[in-house]
Amino acid sequence: MSANTQQPQKEYVVGIVGASGAVGEELLLVLEQRNFPIKKLVPLASQRSIGKNVEFRGKHYPILETTKQVFQQEGIEIAFFSAGSSVSQEYALDAVNSGSLVIDNTSFFRMQKDIPLVVPEVNPSDITKDSTIIANPNCSTIQMVHVLAPLHKEFEIERVDVSTYQAVSGAGKRGMEELVVQMQKFFAFELDSIESKVFQHKIALNLIPHIDVFLENNYTKEEMKMVNESQKIMHANFQLSATCVRVPILRSHSESITIRFKKEVSANKAREILANAQSIIVLDSPQENRYPMPLIATNTDETFVGRIREDNFDKRILHVFCVADQVRVGAATNAVRIAEKWISLFDQNKI
Repeated sequence: MSANTQQPQKEYVVGIVGASGAVGEELLLVLEQRNFPIKKLVPLASQRSIGKNVEFRGKHYPILETTKQVFQQEGIEIAFFSAGSSVSQEYALDAVNSGSLVIDNTSFFRMQKDIPLVVPEVNPSDITKDSTIIANPNCSTIQMVHVLAPLHKEFEIERVDVSTYQAVSGAGKRGMEELVVQMQKFFAFELDSIESKVFQHKIALNLIPHIDVFLENNYTKEEMKMVNESQKIMHANFQLSATCVRVPILRSHSESITIRFKKEVSANKAREILANAQSIIVLDSPQENRYPMPLIATNTDETFVGRIREDNFDKRILHVFCVADQVRVGAATNAVRIAEKWISLFDQNKI
């Protein structure tokens, strides 16, 4: 064998916990589109999904029940968890003990001190050789730090105020189904039969400034996730306040962000910085009606940023608007990028 002959790329036994859910389905799609090196796919879910199949690369794979033994039995090397915090709490350590790298898309591990919370474009160095569990941040946090991190390096952030406009798919398949059913009943003039089971109020033709539960400080858990997770990911302690709103859109979260820096900021310079940042597309031609919108971002892997403008009264303040597909950028794609980064850093046969 000559010195220039490349070794074959290592392939992995990959498990997906929650394979029948919205994020699990998107993980399968992203893994296929990114040609992730998979030797064997092991879709996992609860007992009620037994008998169902998932399709991957033209083949059908039966869903297996998530048990404490299945990770070792199937030889799973990389396990993506996307089935809820209680499932991660119950099974993630069993996966680790069987030798799996766990990439967890739930909130269970995110703020635990020794667990890295990673957005690969922002803090890849938090992934270490000894990492056994890597947490995937909240969807609304991921797209925001995509924007904040490159600007923070240049201008140094003092404070962020963000309002989110979050799609119903953030509540999973049931959230999408509830919006569709309510809209159907609205146009059929069946208003009296509209029920709200997933959301606190009717979501069709409405906005609900309430995502997750309210805490003692009158912020919701979703809002405090954005505060705490952003500071952990960016290793920063700037002030941040969030107002999170559910909107009647099927897919892709939007965010209006006001950023105050320690030094004066130029909108043109900010555009240049963001245009050169990873996983960001600047769409900022308001005179031509070009700016980020959910319909543009859906089914993409980038965070779209526009409406970049300086404040009218304070030269240290910048206002921006960003949109990203939260099922992909905010969940599945970020999780797969974490796995790709881990492989590129620490595997002997790198991608």
